[in-house]
Amino acid sequence: MALFTYETKKDTRSGFGAGMEYLSVNNPKVVALCADLIGSLKLEAFIKNSPERFFQTGIAEANMIGLAAGLSIGGYVPFATTFANFGTGRVYDQIRQSVAYSGKNVKIACSHAGLTLGEDGATHQILEDIGLMKMLPGMVVINPCDYNQTKAATIAAAAYDGPVYLRFGRPVVPVFTPENQVFEIGKALHLIEGTDVSIFATGHLVWEAIIAAEILLEQGIHAEVINIHTIKPLDTKAIHDSVAKTGCVVSAEEHQINGGLGDSIAQYLALNLPTPQEFVGVNDSFGESGKPADLMEKYGLNAQAIVEKAIKAIARKKA
Repeated sequence: MALFTYETKKDTRSGFGAGMEYLSVNNPKVVALCADLIGSLKLEAFIKNSPERFFQTGIAEANMIGLAAGLSIGGYVPFATTFANFGTGRVYDQIRQSVAYSGKNVKIACSHAGLTLGEDGATHQILEDIGLMKMLPGMVVINPCDYNQTKAATIAAAAYDGPVYLRFGRPVVPVFTPENQVFEIGKALHLIEGTDVSIFATGHLVWEAIIAAEILLEQGIHAEVINIHTIKPLDTKAIHDSVAKTGCVVSAEEHQINGGLGDSIAQYLALNLPTPQEFVGVNDSFGESGKPADLMEKYGLNAQAIVEKAIKAIARKKA
């Protein structure tokens, strides 16, 4: 039984490019910086429309963050763009000191996050970036699920006053959210109503959660699927209301279990509504080189893994 359908697949980084194209025409304060990865970040249309608002920094990510902080002081809305590994881990000191600590209106927009970077291997497949960024006071962390949502999130990030980390990826994934949606930072989206288990997913794992819910429904299990596109600030009301109904939880993310979305949910529930929870994520391991789909299967980041964890969570609830 298909609970959601899609007509096409696109990469979420192209959704970012579409959002930047929109901003190039509709927000003259937005500027883009890139560390020698224009094609990978899909910035061609932005540069064509507004070449005077683009800055190529070369492979000098620390300098790029400093430039972005300075531009924000001048009233601009800078988007500092590169691969997620280079835009977080490599320049964490600059982000902490020049952006987060100073409360600068800088948007750090990073592609090629997670295992689905694939063949580039473990050194490029950052699985710790959500944890790094969410721990910074005042930093908003957004991880959209498809092309349309990434475009909308990019536009919303530009309108938000304060530092934002926007995470997206390289592979093509189903486009299933509305084309002209309004993205609300910090507001989770209920995709499927259910009563037996709450599945909270983010990024590429949202579609896998939908497939998992379809498989579970065939077994008579009604899973509630909620898209947590904003990891910080976390929509604790949506989490609380869902868990109060279902009594057990599965979190799903393309990230380390430690420090990710599941960690944030567990912390909230431990303090407010202790609940059996299972985690779908990478368990204290680096990635490796391989095709994205193969890696997602090997590391247990797919619909079948979510199904297994959901059944386990329900069993713990009944124990």
